[in-house]
Amino acid sequence: MTPLTTLDPIVSLCKRRGFVFQSSEIYGGIGSTWDWGPLGVELKRNIKEAWWHRVVLERDDMEGLDAAIVMHPKVWEASGHVEGFHDPFTMCTACKRHFRADHVNGTACPACGGVLSEPKPASLMLETFLGPVRETALRTYLRPETAQGIFVNFDNVLTTSRRKIPFGIAQIGKAFRNEITPGNFVFRSREFEQMEIEFFVEPGTDEQWHAHWVDERMRWYGDLGLSRERLRKRLHGKDELAHYAKACFDIEYEFPIGWSELEGIANRTDFDLKRHAECSGKSLTYFDEKKKEHYVPYVIEPSAGVDRSALAFLADAYHEEEVRGEKRTVLKLHPDLAPVQVAVLPLLRNRPDVVQLAREVHADLRRRRSGGGTLRCRYDDTGSIGRLYRRQDEIGTPFCITVDVQSLTDRKATVRHRDTMVQDRVGVEQLSEYLEGKLGEVGAARDGKGA
Repeated sequence: MTPLTTLDPIVSLCKRRGFVFQSSEIYGGIGSTWDWGPLGVELKRNIKEAWWHRVVLERDDMEGLDAAIVMHPKVWEASGHVEGFHDPFTMCTACKRHFRADHVNGTACPACGGVLSEPKPASLMLETFLGPVRETALRTYLRPETAQGIFVNFDNVLTTSRRKIPFGIAQIGKAFRNEITPGNFVFRSREFEQMEIEFFVEPGTDEQWHAHWVDERMRWYGDLGLSRERLRKRLHGKDELAHYAKACFDIEYEFPIGWSELEGIANRTDFDLKRHAECSGKSLTYFDEKKKEHYVPYVIEPSAGVDRSALAFLADAYHEEEVRGEKRTVLKLHPDLAPVQVAVLPLLRNRPDVVQLAREVHADLRRRRSGGGTLRCRYDDTGSIGRLYRRQDEIGTPFCITVDVQSLTDRKATVRHRDTMVQDRVGVEQLSEYLEGKLGEVGAARDGKGA
């Protein structure tokens, strides 16, 4: 298949099948704010669960956290966000549109050709007020990142978990940035979800751990099926580094809009803990019992966007192909990410006995499969079998089970494979075990694609 050169097919599919909707659409929408629909919320949940399982549950050196979105304003003063979290913007004197100054070339407006103004700094922080009366309310911000909630809880987690360095704190949560030029669908928006780790290490071991996390995060995307040839890592130049960073790598993916950041992995040194200790007056050191000394840990930060990851998985899985003279659109998602893993379809919806057996199969599969995991299973009888297959192909369902008249006598159903369209006849009582094995095979095939 020829790679996509535009996001338009993805945007169309997401609206048509219920992955993503424009927020407040009935009122004309609100710029670059999105609502994740019935299938989209399942995709995002699966991505977050896959991340959490990999970085928390499968490791012996990680704890979890869910910090508040609204924090004391001094947090953002200490972190440097209030003073330095700005982007340069410019305005067209003709059409009055705003652009990031570092994203335009020359002095001509990219929209209408008018003259652009001199660049000015614009804060990316979204303000809010705590208290019913603004004059007496506490002025603070919606967090632009989840990281600071981890740093200010470093001592709490260290004390209660009795961890020894190296160890990390992982968090998934909403963040907000008042972007000047959001766009490209869900790639850049003002409200988004982050999956972040702050991994605390002894100074002097930070470069080793930085390399570890770059390699580990690259593997994770490949293991969930992203094409190896569309993934790369890029080291930031010295002129790109944030004020707190010793080094930073971006994991980039070749989106239809071009190579763009999927995840950043930064060596933040001891900047954040030192700043919060200085501004709060609280000690944020670690006592090394073997060396009998206190030190401020260095921090390695892998930071990924849930929404951006979802867009990458959708773009990579999107395929168009011709089958018997007709276009077939299919999302070849990894089974761990697919919103629906198995669809149960009655061949004849006007036959009560066929429908009843199909519902029994659906109920049985939805309860449990033999390996102990719960299948994401859906029943559908709202169209002809061909139409139902096309619908499941478009939402990425790996397997469809069709119950027909013959099933009433031989107690077998037809299992159709999404990627190959091969059909197998399987006993109703053996479906759970069969599907567990086949889902593993599909997942391994996607893993191999990204390995």
